[in-house]
Amino acid sequence: MPAVLKNLIEEIAFAARDSEYVDKKSGVSARLTISAYENLYSTAERRLLHNGGQKTTARITDFWGIIPAITGKVEMVYEGEQEGPHAVALHLIGAAIKKVFLQYFPNPAKLKKGQERDPYGVLKAWFAGGNVVDMFHDLNDAKFEDELEQVAGLKKLAESAGADAAELHLFMELILHGLAEFEVLNKDFIQNKWVFKDFLTGSDLADDDDRDMRDLFN
Repeated sequence: MPAVLKNLIEEIAFAARDSEYVDKKSGVSARLTISAYENLYSTAERRLLHNGGQKTTARITDFWGIIPAITGKVEMVYEGEQEGPHAVALHLIGAAIKKVFLQYFPNPAKLKKGQERDPYGVLKAWFAGGNVVDMFHDLNDAKFEDELEQVAGLKKLAESAGADAAELHLFMELILHGLAEFEVLNKDFIQNKWVFKDFLTGSDLADDDDRDMRDLFN
């Protein structure tokens, strides 16, 4: 369980305390972080057993498993109920990802126009070319790493943040989620996967996503 993910869980609790969707009077119980940690561990363990592996590392992708821990430990105001508990949980996770992302990488929203070197330029160009990353929840470690390593410039960017070999792919995953939260990339939660793609090419790939899901369940 990498320290980055423990930090991310703590940031979710902070995001819940600041959220307009959460009832401030009810407070946010410390049980939220405890339950989220337990659920995250169990989700990674479930994935490990599913793939018949011996060991694995928790991922941001595994955070789908902590949604019940969030919705079960916070009380919503009217706006939160209208938005829906599941959507609010994803919003809180997204807000936490932005905070953690900025601890390691420059804010993509504050890059100067005409800047000589955009640190995300190679990565953005790769997605603009119509490429897509499908992060299925139950990918084994080898396929998970392959899916990330296909993205041009992603590994180099993760290494620039000082990520060691043990956490390199976690930082690569953090970059994708972080850029999506800053609306540099489009991110969709579809059934049992996260899909990352360019905004402008996203509509052209919608049919491909539908075919992928039909193939998966047929």
